[in-house]
Amino acid sequence: MAHVFRSDYPDVQPLDTAIHDAVLGQAAAEFGDRVALIDGTDDSRRLTYRQLDSFHRKIAAGLAAAGLVKGDVLALHSPNTIAYPAVFFGATRAGATVTTAHPLATAEEFAGQLRDSSARWIVTASPLLNTARRAAELVGGIEEIFVCDRAEGHTSVLDMLTTTAPEPMVTIDPAEDIAALPYSSGTTGVPKGVMLTHRSMATNLEQLRPFVPMGTDARILAVLPFFHIYGLTALMNAPLRTGATVVVLPRFDLPQFLTAIEKHRITGLYVAPPIVLALAKHPVVDRYDLSSIEYIVSSAAPLDAELAAACSRRLGLPPLRQAYGMTELSPGTHVVPLAAENPPPGAVGTLLPNTEMRIVSLDAPGEDAGTGTDGEILIRGPQVMKGYLGRPDATAAMIDTDGWLHTGDIGRVDEDGWLFVVDRVKELIKYKGYQVAPAELEALLLGHASIADAAVIGVYDTDGNEVPKAFLVRRPAVAPVDLTADDVMAYVTERVAPYKKIRQVEFIDAVPRAVSGKILRRELRDREKARTAPDAPEKTP
Repeated sequence: MAHVFRSDYPDVQPLDTAIHDAVLGQAAAEFGDRVALIDGTDDSRRLTYRQLDSFHRKIAAGLAAAGLVKGDVLALHSPNTIAYPAVFFGATRAGATVTTAHPLATAEEFAGQLRDSSARWIVTASPLLNTARRAAELVGGIEEIFVCDRAEGHTSVLDMLTTTAPEPMVTIDPAEDIAALPYSSGTTGVPKGVMLTHRSMATNLEQLRPFVPMGTDARILAVLPFFHIYGLTALMNAPLRTGATVVVLPRFDLPQFLTAIEKHRITGLYVAPPIVLALAKHPVVDRYDLSSIEYIVSSAAPLDAELAAACSRRLGLPPLRQAYGMTELSPGTHVVPLAAENPPPGAVGTLLPNTEMRIVSLDAPGEDAGTGTDGEILIRGPQVMKGYLGRPDATAAMIDTDGWLHTGDIGRVDEDGWLFVVDRVKELIKYKGYQVAPAELEALLLGHASIADAAVIGVYDTDGNEVPKAFLVRRPAVAPVDLTADDVMAYVTERVAPYKKIRQVEFIDAVPRAVSGKILRRELRDREKARTAPDAPEKTP
């Protein structure tokens, strides 16, 4: 029998509203000349809410005049800039679906996304123009490549700001029309286009609003990329909907990040675990005045409770808040409310309004696990994606006939309804029948004073057993002789059950991570396969 966990909070009214109206519908009237966006690399460049509202409407008119029609897909291929929101909302107002692309993608990778999404238009930035041109050549069918700044031979969205073309009057069906088409990270397979409707994105903003309140006094630092659903929702849509000021950085650079916090008196940070790690451990942090920060929210990847506590202690902040979700969920399903006084360490939150959850047994997938038992997390609610573009089989494998989305994440719920995420189903290591969660070992390893970063995967020993192997980065001042593989294995052995012990260790320069902060275990598995191939050269420890 299904054991359904339901939110303790009253349902919110689903928003049957286009995403541009959900975020900017009242922007000019309510917030007018308040500053909406500041370029964190040059604070003379900024936009007010009135300008943002006007600019996105002009861009919609410019795109329509160029030939864009409802149902077209526009690829937004850019780092974070203050133009990004205006282009995104301009495109959706013109009736387009926006597929957000990684600015560091290769031409071949970008071409794959263009081809899969059937994109007809590209908006990029001049430093990325060669990649965009090559991708367009590879795929064909691209009508025009626009730029956010200036580039010879290409129309700039800046030119659209003076257009006299009429604003397009497009009828949006929020429940059916696709607003955004981000691509899943591809850490466990081929990237897939995730169809997020206007309704699912707008409603998720409404679900999140009571728990992470923002307003005109909030100053949010946007360092996580807008092309990722976390950045798009938490750093763009949510703050701009409430009149906050968003300071935009194109990438994470620790000194630049800390300087922006100090200079702009940032009040709220939405980050991923690697940034929490830097804030907790990097010596340069002490040189900056970070006293304006009121709270930090971490999401996108598991965050160790000890690391979170160390960051809070160092910065003199309340406990770090976590949130849980995924691209396929628009993205949020759980959050630790800012108002929660003593949330349990390691919890990723309680259910948002209108959201249901089941925890399904790992050993008997047809049975539900009870409170306090690990199982796969299933979610049902208005934020669930419409499906994967052009992949009905993958959609059916992800969302069952009762509407439950199977997340592939392992979690457990305590008696008070707090969710704890343990690991990914596909990343569990099966050591002689015992299940070992890499995230648990990674958290333990990050507690070692000489370890800067860590990742764990399952590899096979000479007996054919899957065993945990740790890939580690030493802290800068630590010499190889001061932290050996034997040291690490002994450290872990003292702290875990015998079946969880680290059996192999390799020191590397950097742990491969997606921009969201998730460990790219696939790359580590590929590295391991290359190392153990029959013709692989002997490796010196």
